[in-house]
Amino acid sequence: MQFKDYYSVLGVEPNAGDAEIKSAYRRLARKYHPDVSKEAGAEDKFKALNEAYEALRDPARRKAYDQLRAGGYRPGDEVPPAGFGGGQGGFDFDEVFAGGGAGGGFSDFFESLFRRQGGGGPGPQASARAQGMGDTRARLAVSLENAHRGDSVRIGIDGKSFDVRVPRGVRPGQVIRLARQGARGGDLLLEVEYAAHPQFEVDGRNIIYTLPVAPWEAALGATVSVPTLGGRVELKIPQGSEAGRKLRLRGRGLPGPGGAAAGDQLVELEVQAPPPRADGQREAYEKLRDAFAADWRRD
Repeated sequence: MQFKDYYSVLGVEPNAGDAEIKSAYRRLARKYHPDVSKEAGAEDKFKALNEAYEALRDPARRKAYDQLRAGGYRPGDEVPPAGFGGGQGGFDFDEVFAGGGAGGGFSDFFESLFRRQGGGGPGPQASARAQGMGDTRARLAVSLENAHRGDSVRIGIDGKSFDVRVPRGVRPGQVIRLARQGARGGDLLLEVEYAAHPQFEVDGRNIIYTLPVAPWEAALGATVSVPTLGGRVELKIPQGSEAGRKLRLRGRGLPGPGGAAAGDQLVELEVQAPPPRADGQREAYEKLRDAFAADWRRD
């Protein structure tokens, strides 16, 4: 297996804090998301970002990766089988993997490092531990889209495949029970967690989305298309909006239990000035500068 430097993929130093790693991931994921990027190879870069973030966002997974990285491997170096699992000071990788992450399709390197004995087909994966009288407990990462729709997903645990119905509006910490699918005839207990998402954050049942807007959109108002868990919708940006303003899309969050009202999607405006890439654009910026007084900050 070829070693991957997940820190380089995200453009951060190995000693980066969790907030810095998260910020780098969100910035790059927005840049290379297949729905918006026109750059060549954007889809592959997006997948690489997802894999790197899944490896580093969880403290136990990051510790496991750092233990391997400490061996002096460089990107592209072949990692012998002994480099995984037993070569890492007895660290039990089977105890740390928590799901398929943002979209699945991870590399053989990721699979070998975090799913040493896993497998069982595409989709979310989980690592299982026998509990008590034969019940088996595992963690299951589901996408926000899965939680919003209430899909069935296929998971692999220790070489077995299962089709699991994800309840609509499922919350982290809830347990899905598969009767008689655990060790020694016991039940399989799947504790739900949300996989990292390149665009959205979760606050209760509300979804948080950061929308980049141009200065003229914020100043003059505009109608723009924004993604939601249920598909894209048109959002009206009021005239005179400022950076940090939050607009609410009612009912566009995660569903409530038992038919209760869904949460909302909160769209936070992030005003960005596109860099001038042509003479005409630079001239437009110069005219804008001249049109406003030098003391506009005081105003």
